[in-house]
Amino acid sequence: MAKGNISVDSENLFPIIKKWLYSDKDIFLRELVSNGCDAITKFKKVALSGEAEGDDSYKVTITVDKEAKKLIISDNGIGMTADEIDKYICKIAFSGATEFLEKYKDENDAGSQIIGHFGLGFYSAFMVADSVEIDSLSYQEGAKPAKWTCDGSMEFEISEGTRTTRGTDIILNIAEDSAEFLDEFKVREILRKYCSFLPVEVYLINANEPEPEVKEGEEAPEKEEPKPINQTNPLWMKKPSECTDEDYKTFYRDVFMDFNEPLFWIHLNVDYPFNLKGILYFPKINHEFAGIEGQIKLFNNQVFVADNVKEVIPEFLMLLKGVIDCPDLPLNVSRSFLQNDGYVKKIASHITRKVADKLVSLSRDDKENYENYWEDINIFVKYGCIRDEKFYDKVKDAIIYKDLDGKYQTLTEFTDGKEKADVYYVSDAKQQSQYINMFKEQGLNAVELPSMMDTHFISFLEMKNPDVKFKRIDSALSDIADEADKDDEKNKAIVEAFKNELNDDQLKIEVQNLKNETVPAVILLSEESRRMQEMYKSYGQQFAGMAGMFHDEFTLVINGNNELIKKLDTLDDDTKKLVINHVYDLAKISHSPLDAEHMSKFIARSNMLLEKLF
Repeated sequence: MAKGNISVDSENLFPIIKKWLYSDKDIFLRELVSNGCDAITKFKKVALSGEAEGDDSYKVTITVDKEAKKLIISDNGIGMTADEIDKYICKIAFSGATEFLEKYKDENDAGSQIIGHFGLGFYSAFMVADSVEIDSLSYQEGAKPAKWTCDGSMEFEISEGTRTTRGTDIILNIAEDSAEFLDEFKVREILRKYCSFLPVEVYLINANEPEPEVKEGEEAPEKEEPKPINQTNPLWMKKPSECTDEDYKTFYRDVFMDFNEPLFWIHLNVDYPFNLKGILYFPKINHEFAGIEGQIKLFNNQVFVADNVKEVIPEFLMLLKGVIDCPDLPLNVSRSFLQNDGYVKKIASHITRKVADKLVSLSRDDKENYENYWEDINIFVKYGCIRDEKFYDKVKDAIIYKDLDGKYQTLTEFTDGKEKADVYYVSDAKQQSQYINMFKEQGLNAVELPSMMDTHFISFLEMKNPDVKFKRIDSALSDIADEADKDDEKNKAIVEAFKNELNDDQLKIEVQNLKNETVPAVILLSEESRRMQEMYKSYGQQFAGMAGMFHDEFTLVINGNNELIKKLDTLDDDTKKLVINHVYDLAKISHSPLDAEHMSKFIARSNMLLEKLF
């Protein structure tokens, strides 16, 4: 048996780091600015220990010099000596962060986190630069400035630098194919994306900005002081007790450019068992599919990492907008992707639990507002229940249903606490208005379930509650009709007349005595058939070869109590035919819209019947 050490050929590794370590080219700026923030954080810790004298003017400055084809990232942090440059820069994947934190660790200083840990971020500079220079002066007394130069090969030079104040300049000599990063507006856009909330002030300077023209005899205007492009203490880093409603709304508008006020929000502030801060907003949704516009930004120590990371944010919460900042997230070395492990799942579970707790508390303590929110949030609540049964178990008593009178009730309230019950529902209040009127006349009630999501949700509820059955309002007439005598000769004649005229072998026809005498006929469709039809509509492509199995199996119920039906046998043959077809179409219109051909025939027939009357 032989043993040995795996060797790495650094000459081959360096091009890989430069080209393929990061998913997006513009990430180089995030990494270099983050390194500058880390240098400042390190100096602050050194100053707190008494080894150096601190100040209050910490900042990272990015200078765009298009004429010189340079991009310079400067900080006034801890700085480096020539030996430290050799130790930390010239050894790939060697990070001084762990070593530094061990030396200056302070359990009461959890807010001063070092961002970088892998020692690779600096090399992202070579993705856009032909050569890179470092000019640095250490905070240490008597230290001399040091300069490091590398053209992207494995060779470098270290010489005496020119910097006169504590800190570091990273000078990128931008390559031809990366000239876009010499555009001030492009750089500003990248900084806003990744660095808007860094804990150190970040400034952008255009070295080629022209001086303002001054007319003869006029004084030159005073130069405006540059303003940082970032907020160093974003709202999510504050305690909820320190934030007002207006603070939350302003932050929402500024970050998401959404000028519709959010419905409500959840401020996450967790220190144990993991460090998690953030704000989740519930936006006002204009229609069922507006949820795809949701955006949750993931941060790591106030550095933007990605949008809508599904490992952290459950899929059903993706319609929300917000920010999540978790320094403990197990990111890969490029800080672009999550390592999917049990720790991430715990964070996702915690976020789900906090959302459920918020919904339950709102439904209990702020019922009026909760009912106003329900139209906007019910889609994601129902989808969340289907996707995550633990979420359903937590929010099931906060799920409410609007009845025919516009009153919101829980399922338990609607069924009067009965464990076994049939729950009638309306999927389209306008289309099913005739059925609704018949229900109301008999003192009956139903709930409104108008969305496509509701079709799946009621199946889920029936699985969770086998003794509860949902039936659409047009699926049965047991409570609004009295059974007619099928053997009655008159009823038989009515059925036969309709069958002969409509000539549809698949159409079931029967006579019932509806309690509402004004309605000549209605269409009934069994709940099972209706759900099969909707499944076919949703997944028609997958069931294309089974189309014949999903035809409309509805029943035409003729109202034996209706005066027009009673007089049917007194009409002449032509009029009887017109009336039968018209009654059938009226029943269909109350059930679902007529297609263009049948609507044209219906209008023509209406005119013919009017002519007969006059």
